Amino acid sequence: MAEDLTGSITERDEFIVTKGKNKKQLKCDTDSSAGCVSQRACVYCGARVVLNPITDAIHLVHGPIGCATYTWDIRGSLSSGAELYRNSFSTDLKEQDIIFGGAKKLSAAIDGLVEKYQAKLVFVYSTCIVGVIGDDLEAICSAASRRHNIEVIPVESSGFIGNKSAGYRAAGDALLRLIKPSESAVIEKNNSINYLGDFNLAGEAWIIHNYLRQMGVELNVTFTGDSHYTALKSAPKAKLNIIQCAGSMIYLAGKMEELYQIPYIQISFLGIEDTAASLRNIAAALGEESMIVKAEELIAKETARVDSIIKGYRAKLEGKKAAIFVGGGFKAISLIKQFREIGIDVVMIGTQTGRKEEYEIMNELVDDGTVILDDANPAELERFMMEKGANLLVGGVKERPLAYKLGIAFIDHNHDRKHPLSGFEGAVNFAEEVYSTVCSPVWKSLNALGMESGVANHG
Repeated sequence: MAEDLTGSITERDEFIVTKGKNKKQLKCDTDSSAGCVSQRACVYCGARVVLNPITDAIHLVHGPIGCATYTWDIRGSLSSGAELYRNSFSTDLKEQDIIFGGAKKLSAAIDGLVEKYQAKLVFVYSTCIVGVIGDDLEAICSAASRRHNIEVIPVESSGFIGNKSAGYRAAGDALLRLIKPSESAVIEKNNSINYLGDFNLAGEAWIIHNYLRQMGVELNVTFTGDSHYTALKSAPKAKLNIIQCAGSMIYLAGKMEELYQIPYIQISFLGIEDTAASLRNIAAALGEESMIVKAEELIAKETARVDSIIKGYRAKLEGKKAAIFVGGGFKAISLIKQFREIGIDVVMIGTQTGRKEEYEIMNELVDDGTVILDDANPAELERFMMEKGANLLVGGVKERPLAYKLGIAFIDHNHDRKHPLSGFEGAVNFAEEVYSTVCSPVWKSLNALGMESGVANHG
């Protein structure tokens, strides 16, 4: 593994471009470079974050206790009904289980959980060590399903088979098994939509549900925020799929189009511009004039309500610089626009699982000199934030310590937050959080204490 004079791993050069400086095509959607300490999550984590919001399911992690601990309650996904999903169950494999196999322990765990909670649905997640020792999840889950006459679905999420994107596909395959109608069933289509890729963080799905109701749009089921077994089984009946988080749901949407002839469109409810465009696109896709009229009325009403608030924050934030490192490309694109709405320039942007076409859109939206990178590591994030003088980093739970170490403000746009950032309400919340974080007096206090690099950005 070679390094250049700046300390970067040379194998990573193809994954980093600077707009206006590099003419090369950004490389993406590949395995992480060995030794680079990628910020990506593992396969199991990708599957778990997609499936965990299913509220009435038993989520059983077949592996060491650490895997279940790491992902326990990691998203602020809210429920209007069942709370079973808030529990994290594990087979807690020990050395002896790894040597002799964990099949008996897994079967006993399923039996005990089903007896106690009487659930109709069980997801069993494989982990790295299960992929190594070779426990046959398919056979174990099939036998348990027959014993209890419920659905026990294996999630093939052994960490060594890929990265977080592979976990999304594993979750998609599990969902396809769940929603598959019986051979004798007749799918009766209706005029409803499925909402894919919203996990109801801080109740965000409920905000979007309210917008759709005001437009006269019937929502069938959300994948997977505040969803439950019965609702998900009805998914093939919908007329249209809309996708908020493309990284986690584009595979599932493609399969549903192939199997059930449900077309899909990508939307984003982050920021005023993209929220308005998404509402218009949904109405246009459904093709009813009344929905189109109601969408425009809703947009006009909500925009008038929040416009002066956003302008007020823009006046205070004009000229600040932001760095972005998030999971998916579509979220990153919306964040560029959202920062532009409040007067902030994006100087660095990257994702864990962005696709080629998404990076091309990012390149069009950002200014010359902006660094664009795929599958970054902490050293790269630190280097480019310092070089570009970023005042703020938007990221997830793993990026937070890095930002604070450097004396840079941080916004959690992922797991831990307790306030919604979607829709018009979310745009106001986002602007308020950016202002209170970037303009906090703490940065002046740190400068006064004479801290080194990074703090001066907030002077």
